[in-house]
Amino acid sequence: MTTKSAELEALLYVAGEAGLSENDLADLLQVVPYSLTELVANYNEQLKERQSGLKVIKVNDLYKLVTSPEVSKVVEQFFQKDLAQKLSQSALEILSIIAYRQPITRIEIDEIRGVNSSGALQTLTYRGLVKASGHKDVPGHPKLYVTTDYFLQYFGYESLDDLPLIEDFQVDEEPDNVELFKE
Repeated sequence: MTTKSAELEALLYVAGEAGLSENDLADLLQVVPYSLTELVANYNEQLKERQSGLKVIKVNDLYKLVTSPEVSKVVEQFFQKDLAQKLSQSALEILSIIAYRQPITRIEIDEIRGVNSSGALQTLTYRGLVKASGHKDVPGHPKLYVTTDYFLQYFGYESLDDLPLIEDFQVDEEPDNVELFKE
């Protein structure tokens, strides 16, 4: 006889990177959303107790089975991708502009920054942190860029509502001290 925890684990494993919405997961497990939240919390506690390298996270409306931060170094070594490398200052600037102003075109980003952003924007797209999501209804129909669910996962946010409020930032003489994204 399988447990709900085993079913949860199996469903999230086969869903992979795409994850499963709260409604779909609750329907498949035949539980109400409140019970699902409790089931996920208990499952995460079980994983923690056995010092697993996995955990369940919720990003927007999706549940995903992901590797825990404690094993990130060995996973980075396995993939040997540049995803683990730090983002450049210009990439972080562009990422914060997109996060707070999305959807936004590259031209609008360039106007805010005062320099061409195409190279760093291409890097952010390659890394899966931003994506093109439609076109603006103006001459030339430029692409509109938005952040991805992976952006939220990468920086440890559940939704865009978790981003710090711009009003809370103080402008000081050293802009390098402002940290929009958790490392």
